[in-house]
Amino acid sequence: MGNFNISDIRRNTCQLYGGQASLGYDWWWHSFTAYNVKTGKPKPFYVEFFLCNPALGGEEPVFGQLPENREKGIRPSYLMVNVGSWGDGKVQLHNFFGWNNISVNMEAPFSVNAGECYLDEKRTFGRVLVTKEEAEAHPEYMSDAGEIKWDLKIRKDITFNVGYGAGELFRKLQLFEMFWHAEGMSSKFSGEISLNGERYEVIPEKSYGYSDKNWGKDFTSPWVWLSSSNLYSRRYHKHLRNSVFDIGGGRPKVGPVALNRKLLSAFFYEGQCFEFNFSKFWEIPRTKFKCRETETKIIWHIDQRTLFNRMVTDIECNKKDMLLINYEAPNGKKLHNRLWNGGNGRGIVRLYRCGRLIDKIECRNVGCEYGEYSAPRSNGL
Repeated sequence: MGNFNISDIRRNTCQLYGGQASLGYDWWWHSFTAYNVKTGKPKPFYVEFFLCNPALGGEEPVFGQLPENREKGIRPSYLMVNVGSWGDGKVQLHNFFGWNNISVNMEAPFSVNAGECYLDEKRTFGRVLVTKEEAEAHPEYMSDAGEIKWDLKIRKDITFNVGYGAGELFRKLQLFEMFWHAEGMSSKFSGEISLNGERYEVIPEKSYGYSDKNWGKDFTSPWVWLSSSNLYSRRYHKHLRNSVFDIGGGRPKVGPVALNRKLLSAFFYEGQCFEFNFSKFWEIPRTKFKCRETETKIIWHIDQRTLFNRMVTDIECNKKDMLLINYEAPNGKKLHNRLWNGGNGRGIVRLYRCGRLIDKIECRNVGCEYGEYSAPRSNGL
């Protein structure tokens, strides 16, 4: 069945060299569940460090969405520290730094440091504050108002190393428009985070953590992501303590060639690896997927097969718990204006081997994303 659980912290380093230094982005994403220290109530959070076009930077961040910059063709350049939470009181907060005020270690293990904010393989801490006046006066910040502080340790237990067939050569030549590496698709977080003064504890065994990175020159459309390590086996009537699944992709491009409706997926099932990777053509991977937006929910249905294995994934998430996450591309365009992003997804995954149902697995705390350029409000893909 192969093995995708291959740690490679070289792929987790900053990839903004060569052509991607002036037309490229690189981000590290972390999501987890924390618990209110007063009530014990769970709440999902995320912390992201997003780098864009370092070769074009200077003392101040450059915003591609400013009308004067769009008119002159000036592309964005900054570090955006993007932190937020889902569910009740959901929020998305952005602080920006000019490249003269950013320190990035390009070697393994990586690190990023700017102002009060820091990130490396094993730790992240910081503070992001956006006042109501700032959020209203600066739409280019693409941010809500609020304050989040965090201090977290990170332990990355299981990796989804997607490979891309030619692997290191594809990465070095920067052939894909959007690359992906999940060094910690199962991660344990510990520490504290606060939202507008309300404190939350992050407990490793109940954090259901996730850590990955994306980099490239533009974003895929459609954009699909699903992942969870809070899993319960209906066959064995127990929680799966050593399992996680991860699905991502949509419409990858190799140079100018688009590979329509392709996903990369992995299920680490109690030590067994089930992978559905379009670049491993010798396994004859096949994928069908549909994402639907209703008035109240986002719904994913994904059916993937190889010669011997099959994985059927059905997830939904309430829109009231989700964010419309905001990014501008390195070319200065903001095409994804309905990119739904959540941490409260739930559903079922069915795993098959040689046509036999191995397990029917309940999923909670599912990290989830769906967006498509100009997607109709209530239509599927």
